[in-house]
Amino acid sequence: MEYRSNRNVVFACQYHVIFCPKYRRKVLVGEVSDRLKVIARDVASENDVEIIEMETDRDHIHLLVSVDPQWGIARFVKTLKGRSSRMLRAEFPSLRSKLPTLWSNSYFVSTVGGAPLAMVKQYIENQPTSERPKEREKWARYLEGLR
Repeated sequence: MEYRSNRNVVFACQYHVIFCPKYRRKVLVGEVSDRLKVIARDVASENDVEIIEMETDRDHIHLLVSVDPQWGIARFVKTLKGRSSRMLRAEFPSLRSKLPTLWSNSYFVSTVGGAPLAMVKQYIENQPTSERPKEREKWARYLEGLR
């Protein structure tokens, strides 16, 4: 796993994102698809987002991205959808006549990568029995405070 960092956070946050044009219209073809990918790369580079993989189908786009958790995946998607809608509708007038807005309001996002959930759960469960004395004392105080 590759870690990234900003001034005060080290992170590995990868997300699978999918969003569709309004009414699931099949408009992401040819030059529109190519231009959308360029816009996505521009938005990503301006906001320190790494696009790991990206592909369009006629009626949706898939992105695999690494996003700084302080900036947030929702903000990235909102910025990308807003800018791409404005620019694509300006450059391709046929999109304006076919759709009231380019993108639907919704999108799919799922986290990917990292350890399996069961391993993380086990790691957290085992923290109170850690062999590190300071950690053991800290957990004991914390658990006492809960009682």
